[in-house]
Amino acid sequence: MARVLIVGAGLTGSLCAALLRKAATRPLHLAVWDKAGDSGGRMTTASSPHNPQSTVDLGAQYITCTPHYAKKHQSFYEELLAPGVLKPLTSPIEGMVMKEGDCNFVAPHGVSSIINHYLKESGADVYFRQCVTQINLRNDKWEVLRETGSPEQFDIAVLTMPAPQILQLQGDIVNLISECQRQQLESVSYSSRYALGLFYEAGTKIDVPWAGQYITSNPCIRFISIDNKKRNIESSEIGPSLVIHTTVSFGVTYLEHSTEDVQELIFQQLENILPGLPQPVATKCQKWRHSQVTNAAANSPGQMTLHLKPFLVCGGDGFTQSNFDGCITSALCVLEALKNHI
Repeated sequence: MARVLIVGAGLTGSLCAALLRKAATRPLHLAVWDKAGDSGGRMTTASSPHNPQSTVDLGAQYITCTPHYAKKHQSFYEELLAPGVLKPLTSPIEGMVMKEGDCNFVAPHGVSSIINHYLKESGADVYFRQCVTQINLRNDKWEVLRETGSPEQFDIAVLTMPAPQILQLQGDIVNLISECQRQQLESVSYSSRYALGLFYEAGTKIDVPWAGQYITSNPCIRFISIDNKKRNIESSEIGPSLVIHTTVSFGVTYLEHSTEDVQELIFQQLENILPGLPQPVATKCQKWRHSQVTNAAANSPGQMTLHLKPFLVCGGDGFTQSNFDGCITSALCVLEALKNHI
C-alpha cells in the first residue's frame, strides 16, 4: 500500500487528500500532518473556552465565487452547498465591493467545517502538532523528520504549507530544489496581519445594523465581523462572537511584537469604532505571518514538482491565488501531477 504524506491541513491539503482518495486506483495510506493544534490553516475557526458552540472565524470570512468559477468549479460548490456546509451570505456586510454576477457564501458551522468535510471524505489519518523539519531520500522513499516523534517513511509527499516554510526545510530536499525553483519559491510574497476573536456571555447585545464592516479610516482595523450574525445564528444560549482583522500595514509594523501587546493596541482602536463594547469573557489573538499571497510563483501553474521518483510536489495558494478557487485549482493541479503515481 502506497504511503502518502500531505503536509498542511488547510484548504489545499485537505482537498488534495479528498481528491487523492477519490482518484486512487490502488489502496493508499493517507496521512495529513499539520503543525497547528487543529485543522483549517488560514481557514481556521476558534472556539470559546467557556462554550465550544461559540466560535469565530479567525482567517477567511466568506467565500466569493465569480461567474467564471461558478461554472468551472460548479461540482465543488454543489458538494458543499447540498449538505449545508456552505450557505449563501445574506447578512449585511458594509463596504463590501460586489462585482456583477459574484455570489458570496458563508459556512454556518465556521469556515474550518469546509476543511473538516474534506478530511472526513479523505479518510486520512490526521495528526496535529507535527512540525516537519527535514525531508531526506532513503531507499526510494521520503524519510520525513519532525520536531517530536520518530522519522517516518512515505512513497509520496505533498507540501502545502506557505513557500517560506518549504524553503526552511532541512535535509536532502535542500539540494533537490533546483536554482530556478528556489528563485520561484523565494519570489512568493505574503501580506501579514493579526486577527482578534472576542467571545461574549450569552445574552450580550452588540447593537449595530451590520454583520460585518470594512473600515477604511483606521490605521489598525480593516474589518470587523459579528461572527454569529454573519452566519445568521442568533441564540439565547450562545453569546455573540466578534472578529477584528487588522490592516496589513499594522500587521507588518507589529509582526514581531507579543500578541498581548498587539491585542491591547487593537482594543484601544476598537473603542474608537465601537465605543462602550462590553468586556469579553475570552479572547483569541492570531498572528497571520503568511496571510494572503501578494505575489504567486511565476510559471508554476498550480503546483511545483520537486522530484519524480519518489514523487515530491508542492501546492497551495502560493502557486495560484489566495482564495477558495485558487486552492481548488492548486489541488486539481497536484492531483493531475500525481495521477500516474497513485
